[in-house]
Amino acid sequence: MLDYGLTEEQQMIRDLARKVSLEKVLPKRAEWDETGEFPWEALKAYAAADLCGLYIPEELGGMGQSEFNFCLATEEISRVCGGVGVTFAASALGSVPILLFGTDEQKKKYMPDIAAGKKLAAFGLTEANAGSDAAGMETTAKKDGDYYILNGTKQWITNGGEAETYSVIAISDKSKGPRGASAFILEKGMPGFTFGKKENKMGIRCSATRELVFQDCKVHKSQLLGKEGAGFIVAMKTLDMTRPGIGAQAVGIAQGALDEALKYARERVQFGKPISSIQAIQHILADMATQVEAARALVYACARMVDAGAKDITLPASQAKLFASDVAMKVTIDAIQVLGGYGYMKEYPVEKMARDAKITQIYEGTNQIQRNQIALSLIKELASSKK
Repeated sequence: MLDYGLTEEQQMIRDLARKVSLEKVLPKRAEWDETGEFPWEALKAYAAADLCGLYIPEELGGMGQSEFNFCLATEEISRVCGGVGVTFAASALGSVPILLFGTDEQKKKYMPDIAAGKKLAAFGLTEANAGSDAAGMETTAKKDGDYYILNGTKQWITNGGEAETYSVIAISDKSKGPRGASAFILEKGMPGFTFGKKENKMGIRCSATRELVFQDCKVHKSQLLGKEGAGFIVAMKTLDMTRPGIGAQAVGIAQGALDEALKYARERVQFGKPISSIQAIQHILADMATQVEAARALVYACARMVDAGAKDITLPASQAKLFASDVAMKVTIDAIQVLGGYGYMKEYPVEKMARDAKITQIYEGTNQIQRNQIALSLIKELASSKK
């Protein structure tokens, strides 16, 4: 690994996340993957280690609002299990809208329990007909006195049903198009707010993915995030801030696959010698390691931009998410190839890692959407430079 100039505190965070994951997740990951059991045991261990509030300011009970430190922990957790990694990271996805746009009262009400790991958060944006095209959203929030009445569904929501706090985007004025969306904070147990079944997924199987269902759900105006009509701004700013976290998940999964491939190549003997001495295998491993390190460097650089207060991180955030997730998919498939037939069997974890890696190319904006965004950002930069 390159020397990223980690402080003593950052080394401690990375090592602690690794230690807890090896102790609490590694023995259970195959079982959780098979049964789909939600990993509360692991989340409680991360809470006990004070890892849940790395991205939350100290005055709200967190460890100092560091995207970089959060990415370090997310990477190490995902290195052991992508399903647990996304469960850990998705709580940040649900919390960031409150951190960015919440009032002081809203932040003080919700953030301390999330920072302490007592409660999880989730983010409700995607719908059946509004995935990459968020403007196709159909969930409505009709104003009624001091309340908004929500009707509709959100689909494929990570931590759905398990989280206590939800940041949800809904259309409050259809006539205004994208400017007619608003963001709200909802709580589990509110009348009219229920959940669909837990989805049976290809990968990240221990992570809970459910529909959020709203049937005449009354939400007080005090639960509005930001101004009415600012919903898409809330969503886009949130995704800019959280995409480095997806990159960290992907890097962690890829590193875990590389770890397994290296270990196997040193132990597997063919033609009277370890296959790690065969040049064809060495070249695969060399490419895997180089790709993982390049992805890590991009993700870390983007996270540090966030912490430095960069005003516009859309381009680097999209690049970090895009590149790291593509690397995760390639490296996990290469790891299977190194292990050969064993890699295809559930007895070894690399087939799970490949299944977990795939979703990183899809959620929080597909990689095709990321490429669109990157190109538009480049064109916009060029146009601005010519003025």
